[in-house]
Order: sequence, then C-alpha cells, then structure tokens
Amino acid sequence: MTATQDNLVVLDQPVQRGETRIEELALRKPTAGELRGVSLSELLNLNVDAIVRIVPRISQPSLSEAEVRALDPADLVDLGGKIVGFLLKKSDKAALFPAT
Repeated sequence: MTATQDNLVVLDQPVQRGETRIEELALRKPTAGELRGVSLSELLNLNVDAIVRIVPRISQPSLSEAEVRALDPADLVDLGGKIVGFLLKKSDKAALFPAT
C-alpha cells in the first residue's frame, strides 16, 4: 500500500511492539464488508468502540484492538478523523474542505 498524505497518521505516542516501534500508520478506505458490525453513525460521531473495531481492519501495519485501545487519545481522534474522511463523498469533502 502506498501511503499518501490523505491516509497517513503520524502517532504522537508510538506503539511499542516488542523490538518494533510503530511511529506511523497508513489507513486505507474500508470496504463495505470491513464495516460490518459497526454503525456508520457511531463512526461519524467518533465513537471509540467503533474506531477500535475498524482500525485493525484497515491499518498498515495492522494493530490489534488492544493496541488501538492503548493509543494516546489524540492519536485515536486523528485516526477517527481519517476514517470519517473516507466515509464522505468526494463532493461533500470538497464542500467541507475547499482547496486553499
């Protein structure tokens, strides 16, 4: 997966996994199947449990739910914001975030 500015999250508090230090995550747009069992309204409202369920499915490297639960709150909000961006139509994103 090629990381772009739209899908890359640099963590304020990196995840330590044994000898490996994860300092950034690349997210990809979830498919409908990857959203199973999660309310879209909960994702749009940045519900912690919804974010925790989705991030392991769409992150590279993939984090476990336990690792996502242990993230710094600022990093969790950043991830949630990226996910919300994926759920918006291009026209809606353009209206909300006009080019500068």
